[in-house]
Amino acid sequence: MVEEVDVVVIGMGPGGEDVAGRLASAGLDVVGVESRLVGGECPYFACIPTKMMVRAADAIGEARRVPELAGQATVQPDWTPVAKRIRDEATTNWNDEIAVQRFEDTGGRLVRGVGRVSAPGEVTVDGQVFRARRGIVLNPGTDPVVPPIDGLAESPYWTNRDAVPTTSAPESLLVLGGGPVGLEFTHVFARFGTAVTVLEMHPRLLSVAEPEASEVVTEALRADGVQVRTGCAVDRVKYDDQFQVHLDSGEVLTAERLLVATGRRTDLRALGVAAAGLDDQARSIPVDGRMRAADGVWAIGDITGRGAFTHTSVYQSRIAAADILGQGSEVADYRAMPSVIFTDPEVATVGLTESRARKQEIPVRTATTQISASTRGWIHKIDKEGIIKLVADAERGVLVGATVVAPAGGEIIGALAVAVHAEVPVQRLREMIFAYPTFHRAIEATLAELDA
Repeated sequence: MVEEVDVVVIGMGPGGEDVAGRLASAGLDVVGVESRLVGGECPYFACIPTKMMVRAADAIGEARRVPELAGQATVQPDWTPVAKRIRDEATTNWNDEIAVQRFEDTGGRLVRGVGRVSAPGEVTVDGQVFRARRGIVLNPGTDPVVPPIDGLAESPYWTNRDAVPTTSAPESLLVLGGGPVGLEFTHVFARFGTAVTVLEMHPRLLSVAEPEASEVVTEALRADGVQVRTGCAVDRVKYDDQFQVHLDSGEVLTAERLLVATGRRTDLRALGVAAAGLDDQARSIPVDGRMRAADGVWAIGDITGRGAFTHTSVYQSRIAAADILGQGSEVADYRAMPSVIFTDPEVATVGLTESRARKQEIPVRTATTQISASTRGWIHKIDKEGIIKLVADAERGVLVGATVVAPAGGEIIGALAVAVHAEVPVQRLREMIFAYPTFHRAIEATLAELDA
């Protein structure tokens, strides 16, 4: 059976749902294809439920600071309200009926199944063929990467999709991977009394972040009782009522649970992108500034390699929809791409790190100051460790990147994102008035250090 429509969107994650809804609202005949939950990873297994976990963990952390600041408090962690809130408030018990209705209210049509590009301008979903008059939008998202470690595939390991629905915090947990996903779960479960060990093959946690940020976060996790093991590799995994993880050093670690957080990837071959003339062996699909990947094909989200963030996908969806509709002239600009890791303290970044700037042969000037040295840090008293690091193009006199590690670092980075995006001259930033006493006032001190 062959049916002609205007646009087929494969993958109804945040960006896919957004672009499909925009196009349907504009009057196009749009089919959205999704084999899982409409809304994607973010509302069910990532951004929203995990930040509910983080909120709970941070409440425990703050309560434990009461004796030093305000009197006496007894803290007894209980995962029950966390699990209930995730089930009832975040995921509606992993039911996407509301999201489906939201999309259908725009005039779009949802087709359940696995979509595959089967020919130029054609998508096949479980035998049903759709020919797209306007084009195809690819937004398949990603799946967790499970490394080929002996014995791992046969064990009941966790990924984020298993950890989020858990109804109890495990007594012990081994986390394979010291990136954002692994560290957020580490932060959460450690606060709830789980004995957590992080295993990272690189020399430090958050290997792509600024080294100064990695150092602060590592010490904060250790203060919560986390065992951090870097520069180590796993040879094999065995499971017999508990996990036995054999390291390359010969050491064996045991735990009730094993969380695999070693990255994510899209299977481009299964998506059938070769039928559209694209490389199905690549890790991502290159797109131009208007999200065009090939003739009649647009790609958005994780698959474009521009960061596995909901805000990236939704940003790209707006541009893709406008291009498909022949409206507007906005071209994607990733210079000020922000990201936040919700540990305690938070790690927020925008733009380039120092090492990436140097690789681009930018004449770099940097400055770093301690959050704890600010007046707000002094008032905060405990657990106020953190930094602000600025990366400037010395020739042009503008910021090209920044990192904030601080309580509410994800909020502080907003001002620096504006500065990087708008290329505000550093001298103009120095002439700003920064509110007192705030953490973000440390930006002023860091700007002054750029001249030191």
